Amino acid sequence: MKTDAAILTELQKPLVVSEIEIPSLKPGQVLVDMSYSGICHTQLSECQGTRGEDKFLPHCLGHEGSGIVREIGTGVKKVKVGDQVIISWIKGSGADVSNTVYQWGDKRVNAGGVTTFSRQSVISENRLTVIPNDISMEAAALIGCAVPTGMGAVLNTAQPRPGQSIAIFGTGGIGLCAVAGAAISGCVPIIAVDINPEKLKVAKKMGATHCICSKTGNLVEEIMKICPGGIDFAIEATGIPDVMNQALTSVHAQGGVAVVIGNANFKDKLVIDPRQLNMGKQLRGTWGGDNNPDVDFPRYCQLIKYGRLNLDPLMSQPYSLRDINAALTDLARGRAVRPLIDMSRE
Repeated sequence: MKTDAAILTELQKPLVVSEIEIPSLKPGQVLVDMSYSGICHTQLSECQGTRGEDKFLPHCLGHEGSGIVREIGTGVKKVKVGDQVIISWIKGSGADVSNTVYQWGDKRVNAGGVTTFSRQSVISENRLTVIPNDISMEAAALIGCAVPTGMGAVLNTAQPRPGQSIAIFGTGGIGLCAVAGAAISGCVPIIAVDINPEKLKVAKKMGATHCICSKTGNLVEEIMKICPGGIDFAIEATGIPDVMNQALTSVHAQGGVAVVIGNANFKDKLVIDPRQLNMGKQLRGTWGGDNNPDVDFPRYCQLIKYGRLNLDPLMSQPYSLRDINAALTDLARGRAVRPLIDMSRE
């Protein structure tokens, strides 16, 4: 069996969309007919080579999506044929099968436990979560990464109480989901920070009470005008070390918490003033919002079902797989918040 896939063949070069041969399933693997794939800045970084040396070229990409189970390998118990599923890089229960190799003419194409830039994908059982039929496949795709990473950084890592203040630095797909998580948590005020005014407009729709365009002026001073003494929580979602420092500086002494989500370029270093920590501030990391997909992903589905979480503002017109390089360019230039690839589009 063959499928169309977008393949990374060389760093800083466009993806090649071509037909590859799907291997036989190993025990613990699942073949999924992909419905939608999201595109994250992580894939953009992989294509641009900012994550360092890539030892696995050529390889498939993509780590969030939705689809329908087509075939299951031996030993798979978590899903059955016909199930609608979320595909995520975040590991849940089930078999962990980390390596898949497709064939592309006389070349081998590497893939990990999850890839989504293809019409059919071989996925490890532990990267799948069954979803109810009343959740749209577009929204389900975003639960693969953007929703759990952004909302989880608030709900699971920061754990604010109603009435506490928060600022989200960077309002891409993940940062906007952090804004939504702050709203659901009852945070006030919710301050969204970005250099792109258009993204700040979306942040308002996701629940931000204040927006700061950080192109001009002193960002920390602007935050202090809204919350004298500093905010309770800061969520950093840019991957820029200077912004990480601003997030830590913005929280108040004796208990203020800054959570770093963003992935920095592989050569970047974060240098902080230790006195910030001596003041009793906390700097926390998060691994994909510290989610348990088997528990948390159904919760996000419930929030969508009952109207507490609206992902529509994040979504633009879907792209076809053939237009995936245009989607990556639009993401890089801030023209799309969270591009979706519709596998049914030609």
